[in-house]
Amino acid sequence: MNTHQIEVLVVGAGGAGLMAGLYASKTAKTAVISKLYPTRSHTGTAQGGIGAALASQEEDHPEWHTYDTVKGSDYLGDQDAIEFMCEEAVQAIYELEHMGLPFDRTPDGKISQRPFGGHTNNVTGKPVRRACHTADRTGHMILQTLYQQCLKNNVTFYDEFQVVDLIMAGGKAAGVVAVELATGELHVFHAKAVIFATGGHGRIWEITSNAYAFTGDGPAITMRHGLPLEDMEFFQFHPTGIYKLGILITEGVRGEGGILINGKGERFMEKYAPNVKDLASRDVISRAIYLEIRDGNGVNGQNYVYLDVRPEQVNKFAALDGRKNLDGTPLAVTGEQILAKLPDIVDFCRVYLGVDPITQPMPIQPTAHYAMGGIPTNKYGEAIADEKNTIVPGLYAAGEVACVSVHGANRLGTNSLLDLVVFGKHAGLRAAEFAKKADLQPLPADPAAPVRAQFDRIRKADGKENAFDIAVAMKKVMFDDMGIFRSGKGMENALKVVRGLQARFKHVSVTDTGAIFNMEMMNVWELGNLLDLAEVTTVSALARTESRGGHSREDYPDRDDKNWLKHTMAHVDEKGRIELKYKPVVMTKYEPKVRTY
Repeated sequence: MNTHQIEVLVVGAGGAGLMAGLYASKTAKTAVISKLYPTRSHTGTAQGGIGAALASQEEDHPEWHTYDTVKGSDYLGDQDAIEFMCEEAVQAIYELEHMGLPFDRTPDGKISQRPFGGHTNNVTGKPVRRACHTADRTGHMILQTLYQQCLKNNVTFYDEFQVVDLIMAGGKAAGVVAVELATGELHVFHAKAVIFATGGHGRIWEITSNAYAFTGDGPAITMRHGLPLEDMEFFQFHPTGIYKLGILITEGVRGEGGILINGKGERFMEKYAPNVKDLASRDVISRAIYLEIRDGNGVNGQNYVYLDVRPEQVNKFAALDGRKNLDGTPLAVTGEQILAKLPDIVDFCRVYLGVDPITQPMPIQPTAHYAMGGIPTNKYGEAIADEKNTIVPGLYAAGEVACVSVHGANRLGTNSLLDLVVFGKHAGLRAAEFAKKADLQPLPADPAAPVRAQFDRIRKADGKENAFDIAVAMKKVMFDDMGIFRSGKGMENALKVVRGLQARFKHVSVTDTGAIFNMEMMNVWELGNLLDLAEVTTVSALARTESRGGHSREDYPDRDDKNWLKHTMAHVDEKGRIELKYKPVVMTKYEPKVRTY
């Protein structure tokens, strides 16, 4: 058995993990474990920007950002945490800038900002420039910058180590068990504090913007230790994914003036969000696209519409909307400017679609994108054990794996990068503070025994079932019945299918008997995580008899604040049964209103 001792251990090397590792390393011996090489983490795919009310180009305030986030969450976000995030946002951007992150600049040298969906001037109701960006590869630049800073600060990295279990001792986090992919050997990491930053679980759905590595490892592992998962029914479908592939087309395209066009050549968002049109929140636009397609207004009768950023179209509709440059002149863009501001998007479309966005509209459809739910935490990243907000000593979470909850029922664009920077930092600081005062907890006699049992079960299964077939069936039923629109009947069918797939999963075996990079074994183990999370997601959604944010029920189309202004807390007992409990939403300034855009 390979055993390592560390003070603060971070699981996951995306933006949240690197931020946590960086700030923990300032006062504690820190290591980061990742199943990927750090700069290949999913944060690198975030494109359009990171939100902060810098007011570098026009009036803006953290209070406006707070209200937009509360409103965007469909009032399910905890307002104390949202206020904290939006107040911290400005300083977070300047910290990244001082680390060397090359933000795009205005002609006078300020950090450039672009409009993004759901971000508004709270006086006029019009879109406001709040997204700080580096072309359309903002997440990539954040990832590179933080990785460099971690190396500079002597953070130890264990790359290509798959964490497969959490070690708990006396009710406290005591470390993790991981597989070294290059050798197949098990390693025990004995730690005073553990921070999960493992990302989301979008691979549950058929069409998704999420990488293959996004298999919900963190929440699945913690759930098996009796810890709850919060608000799992809320999963965001981003409105603009490349047709059939799901690869993300950033909201920054619409921030730069792009418009949505149906099969009749109509700009349809005027019907659904007359104020901000194509810059409404993501849940609103995704539902609008679905309704247009359902009404027969897809392009050529197919399940997609167009996103159009051709300069002549942008300029035409900018004139109709009265959009102006900051100097008051009419907004006008050229193909060269679009290419400079959105180089990766142009390249994606040319490569994957054979479409040039400078001269042709892009075929898009909604794609499963972001988990609003996850491991419950407070605003300092401390994991929560129950509805009373009891803290789990030594356990932390940050980024998409966590549910703070700042996103509530629907996340605004740019707030994911802000979330991971702000809460990654504070999780790291709080974990390091805890580690300095704590002792290492005694480990069980054989901490890797549960992992060996899991792997032995897979190796010894009769092999009657195929993991690929089960994964395809899961993704299809989840996309069909647990997608943008849901109904009780459809969700009951999804739950029945998922539970049937879980039974079939027990017969899945592996053909690769080797130890070195046995990715077949890891993929099967990850599929088990996805099936468990698909079940919890569906059970949580079935119970919520209302529509709110990313959870839209055709049989309960209205938001029900009287009965459902509360967070779902899903517990799984030792027999695998799911029990739902609830806790109230934290309200400070903003009472629920009907959302209008």
